[in-house]
Amino acid sequence: MHRLYPLFRPLLFAADPELAHDVVLRGLDLAAATGIAQFASPALPASPVEVMGLAFPNRVGLAAGLDKNAAHLDGLATLGFGFLEAGTVTPRPQPGNPRPRMFRIPRAQAIVNRLGFNNEGVARFVANVERAAHRGILGVNIGKNFDTPLENAAEDYVLALHAVYQHASYVTINVSSPNTKGLRDLQAEDALSALLARITAERDALADRHGRRVPLAVKIAPDLTDDAVRAIAQLFVRQRIDAAIATNTTIARDGVAGLPHAAEAGGLSGAPLAPRALATLRTLVAALDGALPVIAVGGIMSGDDARERIAAGAALVQLYTGLIYRGPALVAECANALACP
Repeated sequence: MHRLYPLFRPLLFAADPELAHDVVLRGLDLAAATGIAQFASPALPASPVEVMGLAFPNRVGLAAGLDKNAAHLDGLATLGFGFLEAGTVTPRPQPGNPRPRMFRIPRAQAIVNRLGFNNEGVARFVANVERAAHRGILGVNIGKNFDTPLENAAEDYVLALHAVYQHASYVTINVSSPNTKGLRDLQAEDALSALLARITAERDALADRHGRRVPLAVKIAPDLTDDAVRAIAQLFVRQRIDAAIATNTTIARDGVAGLPHAAEAGGLSGAPLAPRALATLRTLVAALDGALPVIAVGGIMSGDDARERIAAGAALVQLYTGLIYRGPALVAECANALACP
């Protein structure tokens, strides 16, 4: 898989991005089921790290969005990730935004997507997790349904939290996707404070019930002002959040202006996102001052990029768009880069 991806990439890039996405994941599932993927997986150095009280085999994870329904965990686990984050999942199934809704910008190694939390709902998600053989660290990214009013958003997050609690190593609260109308308004200080107070109270009740405290992470946007990031950092500490994830996709078009598909509505990911994601990471790390760990995501396209995020204060990194342009070899490259002293 690692060596073959560059050969197949031109064919995949000739197809619709969502179709290519499904083809690759189904192929990976087949390779895992037959044992081919495990046989071909590269040997990675042992580089365990403890974050959020969890023992990660290495610092490189899969970002949310690639496996929205947790339907491909076993195949993805063969690529060498230290952890997987699946979702975003909502309480009820929803189709997402109309197609086409994903666009490649190859000259910039970027993608614009306006998928809109397309997923099969939390019941199917949980069934997929229960069916999977994967027993590594699994993050579950949760969101609200598109037709749930913002004033009722907490109900959706609580419903999803209850459903996935027993199956998640940690749970990520997604309030930063640009593709669900109004969702980013939940990042405003008062709204976020109320939302997190409700969710953490439910988490504490679930921890008492199940005898296991599942860490909570919150994923933020790269389009916040520095002052907003600092205010959010203080809020995370007050609300006893266990980790922050920086960042989601951007609504800015830095580095792609004038290129085909750059004007499409949606969130931009890939190499052009890197400067914004890195700047947000640095502001967040400085504001938190070690109070809780930060997971870095957004524009990580090489091992050097991964090293830069760790040097900027991240505890872990996550990949998505880099996988589309570089293929599975990027996982091993980043894991090896971060295992070096």
